[in-house]
Amino acid sequence: MISQRKLGPFSVSPIGLGCMSLSHAYSLPPAADVAADILLRALDLGVTHFDTAVLYGFGANEELLGRTLGPHRSRFTLASKCGLHGVKSATGMRRVIDARPATLKQNCEDSLRRLHTDVIDLYYLHRWDKSVAIEESVGALSDLVREGKIRAIGLSEVSAATLMRAHAVHPIAAVQSEYSLCTRNPEIAVIEACRSIGAAFVAFSPLARGFLAGALPEVASLEPKDIRRSMPRFAAAAHAANLGLLDEYAKLGRAAHASMAQLALAWVLARGEHVVAIPGTTCRTHLEENLGAATLELQPDLIARLDALINERTVAGERYNATTQAEIDTENFARTGS
Repeated sequence: MISQRKLGPFSVSPIGLGCMSLSHAYSLPPAADVAADILLRALDLGVTHFDTAVLYGFGANEELLGRTLGPHRSRFTLASKCGLHGVKSATGMRRVIDARPATLKQNCEDSLRRLHTDVIDLYYLHRWDKSVAIEESVGALSDLVREGKIRAIGLSEVSAATLMRAHAVHPIAAVQSEYSLCTRNPEIAVIEACRSIGAAFVAFSPLARGFLAGALPEVASLEPKDIRRSMPRFAAAAHAANLGLLDEYAKLGRAAHASMAQLALAWVLARGEHVVAIPGTTCRTHLEENLGAATLELQPDLIARLDALINERTVAGERYNATTQAEIDTENFARTGS
């Protein structure tokens, strides 16, 4: 039996399932029956934490989870997100950050319907809307807790300072941010801030958007709408430089009798008992491989070698372009040189 970890008031599998890629963002999403099979297989393998959002597929991902997992609602902790959604435009759907209280409450009503549930266990503010005080947005989510529509409040991609402001309004159960060997920003302050208030830290993209699984040898093969195409880290020169890290990384995995993906996930879980990971996948084989990391224990010397090999100084390229970076509130490392 895999030991559980705390996610606010809930106990969950240390490796959950980030569901975004089943509907959104990376290459083409799988067919509906394939996506449903992955969700049900994850449940059967002991995954008890499923993470979605109104943004993912502009509601389609929540509908997928509601359709597929609705009959099994009592078996897992359900997390979704509000405040970042899609609106119709002349060129299709465009993403909008809107964390006004009325919008968040409407997001919740819509999500409850799509998810086929009466209550969402963990509801994140997907992005802090910097035109709205964080206290005001969290106050609206607190109203939803009192109304019994959500059980706990989370925040996504915020700084430690914003977390503390929010926590003063209502207890924050979890902070979700990108975190992997390649993306160390949460180490600046947020992981420790979560520990100090008893919140979980939820690592999304713990495989560095497929890079640490060795599954992305060339960016040119990605679908035109794949979000990695807009990320500086996956620009041709930066990606080529980063690929040079993988030979030694793969050797360390073999020494630990682990795949590259398992090594990356085990490293994340080793950062603290309050840390959980939510890798995504569109492949049943990769799902099963990822979950194998939950029982992998890394020795301190191996962790030290991983830390020295792949970190904020050795990885080329920023994780987001300037436009996307302006939308988030996470701390950044100071960059030296020109």
